[in-house]
Order: sequence, then structure tokens, then C-alpha cells
Amino acid sequence: MPVALLALAVSAFGIGTTEFVMMGLLPNVADDLGTSVPTAGYLVSAYAIGVVIGAPLLTALGSRVPRKKMLVLLMALFTVGNLASALAPNFGLLAAGRVLAGLPHGAFFGVGAVVAARLVREGRQARAVATMFLGLTVANIVGVPAATLLGQHLGWRATFLVVAAIGLVAMAALGKLVPYVPMEAGQNLRQELRALGDRQVLLGLLTAVFGFAGVFAVYSYLASMTTQVMGMAESSVTLVLALFGIGMTLGALAAGPLTDRALRPTLYGSLGALALVLLAFDYTVHVRWAALATVVVLGAVGFMTTTPLQILVMRKAAHAPTLASASNHSAFN
Repeated sequence: MPVALLALAVSAFGIGTTEFVMMGLLPNVADDLGTSVPTAGYLVSAYAIGVVIGAPLLTALGSRVPRKKMLVLLMALFTVGNLASALAPNFGLLAAGRVLAGLPHGAFFGVGAVVAARLVREGRQARAVATMFLGLTVANIVGVPAATLLGQHLGWRATFLVVAAIGLVAMAALGKLVPYVPMEAGQNLRQELRALGDRQVLLGLLTAVFGFAGVFAVYSYLASMTTQVMGMAESSVTLVLALFGIGMTLGALAAGPLTDRALRPTLYGSLGALALVLLAFDYTVHVRWAALATVVVLGAVGFMTTTPLQILVMRKAAHAPTLASASNHSAFN
């Protein structure tokens, strides 16, 4: 695999850490800012709002920007958003910082997926995209648990300062390792919008919306479920988050080669399995060992949907894939 994929994976690691760490820090943030956990949960939504708005907007604004430069600029915005979150004096400004940090998320993965696919030969594109996504999944094994532990001991602000530092490292890696990737001939915003309006692309985006909603519904309150439903100590939250990350990584590792071999069977199979696991979790959450096992499986089947959906959308918008690819990440959120 090209070394440039490492830079994309490092960036994905930082993005994954800041996206998911708030779920583990909700009780700490709520206590520090004097609000309830459900109210603090809006900070998760604030990030998602940034993703939904930023993916199409920033991709459209950067449609003529060289892709390597675009990736670096998006990580710069990511770094500023996390720094703003760390320095926010109240709930409102923290929410604004979370929106700002979320703005480049979808655009980065949209542009990054197109770049990753262009770096490899035909037949290995899903594996290249899955390699970038491995940074996101490893963040849930290492980044999120470590950042949660850091936030619990040194305060949640320290977590976002560290994530901002990861953003700086990612910017340097992108600038050093990612080669120049030419734009498609004749590509412009009008062509991108036309591709986004394709019926098959829209169907893929709707599938992402409804297919992944259940995963986020569970994951957003996983920390609270760990302590209040499973009856485990707060220190166990990092373990549960790591188990979810292990599942995500297993799903990403399996999704790449399976998607290259048989895209639609992989997509349909993972979506069907996801529905069954979400139904089962309503029962297994009350039995500790079963709940922990379900968390791993949920991470695996949930993340197995992302690579085939990403490749499907990119193929259906083959002549102008960037906006469709980025919008897919809006749909996931």
C-alpha cells in the first residue's frame, strides 16, 4: 500500500478520536459545566451538525482546490475547532467549537476516499479506502479510551488540546507524504451537483442515513449505559469503548477485501446483520458479558457497512465523485 495512506489514516485517527471521545466524557463535561448528561449529549449532535453542514459546503467551496492542499486546509480547520473546544468557557461556546471541529469531517473523508482510491490500481480501491478508515477504527481502540482516561484524570479540556496536537501532526504528514493527485478532466461544481443528484447515489445516501442511525443512537450514550444499565464502574467506560473500537477495526479489515470481491452482497449482508444486532442489544444490555460481546459485534457489523457504501456512491458518481463521497459522510452522521 502507498505510504500516503498512512497520512490519511493518521488524519482519520485524529478525526475519529474527537468525534467519539465526547460520548465517553459526557458525564465529566456535564459535571464541570453544571448541566445534565442528556443536555451534554447535544454536544454529540453539535459535532454531527458540523459534519452535515460542512461536507457539502466545504467540498463545494473547495471544488477547484488541489486535493492535497484541500486535505491540509481541512485538517487546519479541524485543529482550530478542537483548540476552540478546549478553551471554551461555557456550554454554548463548547457547542460552537464542536460544530467547528465537525465541519471538515465529511469533506476530509470525501476527498480522502477519492485520493486513496486514485493511489492504487483497479481492484484494490476498497482496500485503500478501508485502510484510511482504519485510522478511524484504531482511534476507538487507542485514541478514544486514552483520551477518555486523560479527560477523567486531567479534565476534558486536556483531551481536546491533545487532539489539536494530533491535528498538527496530521497536517505535516499530509504535506509530506501525499502526492499531487490530478483532478478529473472537466470536473467542476455543476458536474459534482449533477452526479450527486443521480438516483443511485441518492439511494446510497439514504441507506447510510437509516443504516447507521442505530449505531450512533447506541454509541452516543454508551458511557451512561455502561455505568447505569450494565452496572459497571466509570473506569470501565474506557474498556467498553475499546471493545467497540476492536469491533470497528475487525469490520474495516473484513470490509475492504470483501467489497473488492463482492460489493452488494457485502453491503446487504452487513446491513441485515446490523439490524439483528441492534434488536438483540435491547436484551443483551442487561447481562454484562452478553452486553460486552454485543458491543464488539455492533462495532464490527456497523463499520462493515461504511466501505461498501462509500465505494458504491463513488462508483455511481464516477466522473465527479468528491461531493457525493463527502455527502455520504453527512449521511452517516
